[in-house]
Amino acid sequence: MGRGAHARPSTSARERWSRRTGRLAGVVLVVAILASGAAWAVAEHRAGAASGATTTTTGSTTSTARTAAIHVATTTVPGPPPGSAPLRLLRMIGGPISPKSVVATDTGLVFAQNMMYRHTMTVYGSSGALRRTVSDGVVLSRFGIGGHPGLSHGAPVEAAVTPDHTHLWVSNYSMYGVGFGPEGSDTCSASTGYTDGYTDSFLYRVSLKTLAIDGVAKVGWVPKYVAVSPDGRWVLATNWCSYDLSIVSAATMHEVARIPIGPYPRGIAISPDSRFAYIAIMGGSTLDVVSLRTRRVVGSIYTGPNPRHVVISPNGQFLYVTLNQPGEVVKILRRTGRILGMVHTGVDCRSLAISSNGTTLYVVNYLSDTMSMLRASDLKVLQTVPTGQHPVGITYDPATGHVWVAVYTGAIMIFGAR
Repeated sequence: MGRGAHARPSTSARERWSRRTGRLAGVVLVVAILASGAAWAVAEHRAGAASGATTTTTGSTTSTARTAAIHVATTTVPGPPPGSAPLRLLRMIGGPISPKSVVATDTGLVFAQNMMYRHTMTVYGSSGALRRTVSDGVVLSRFGIGGHPGLSHGAPVEAAVTPDHTHLWVSNYSMYGVGFGPEGSDTCSASTGYTDGYTDSFLYRVSLKTLAIDGVAKVGWVPKYVAVSPDGRWVLATNWCSYDLSIVSAATMHEVARIPIGPYPRGIAISPDSRFAYIAIMGGSTLDVVSLRTRRVVGSIYTGPNPRHVVISPNGQFLYVTLNQPGEVVKILRRTGRILGMVHTGVDCRSLAISSNGTTLYVVNYLSDTMSMLRASDLKVLQTVPTGQHPVGITYDPATGHVWVAVYTGAIMIFGAR
């Protein structure tokens, strides 16, 4: 396993998942009791706090203006303001899932990506009710892709919603079927990839209306993370094993650039004006800065070792980064790259989510089996709650103000303030 990313269960573990699911009901009661007794610290969140929650970056283009309107529209959330009350477990979801990530669409739907262990994406309503299970099987020839006759399968890892909330883009860790190489690995190398037989993977585009795959785009080897630019023009994917970044035209669904970057790229954040992308290089200690106009690396920002996930504040002023192995969250002033603060949240902190008003952060700590809620202005830990074993993905649902946690061993937990 490479740098704390894939954490793939063994074959025997997969065989035990069905039995584990039956024991999850007992976990619900234990976690609910522990969560209700969790230590809690709250500070009043004032409007326009240092997290920069209420302003948006201005720009001269029509697309930027549309993006700003979206940001403004999602700063008001239902229920208590984020971070103003303790989180409690509202619901535990089980079943045939192995979620690597969860993504709220702000349309009343939440998607879970279940990797190669289930070959599915499961779609839920904001309350947690299952709406549909979407297979990752596709006939690529139907999308004009040759060389892979018959049914091919993917391995859904991460997902990103388009700014107009009509589609979801999904990355596939590996592809399975005729013409594809061996399953991806976290210990791969770009220098030996061809010898190892790696082949390009594909992104899927899923319609939020039909909940069906309606497009594909070829990218690099073992794409981990995917992001859509706020202007809706570009889809970005970090290719773990080819050490590069794919830029796909959302309009044509064709890759327009593949940019070499550092080893083991993962997280992506894009500036509100869609000019720059910030790429977490897990094999190093920086974010690579990519210009989406010139499609070149134009700089780097020091973060500390093993950066995994990165999010940007709604106004684009701050970057927040998880450092996986140190177990820390870092706050960075985007304009200068200066580190403003750092806090330890747990062992192997993985994915990070930010509330739509920018005041509150949520991070999962993979080996601590916990989720932490932070105040964005000063990174104060407001609350830490227990989760199931190996929490790996997290999302904030603007439609409800709830926080969803993907537990890799086969569950999804929904937390909310009451």
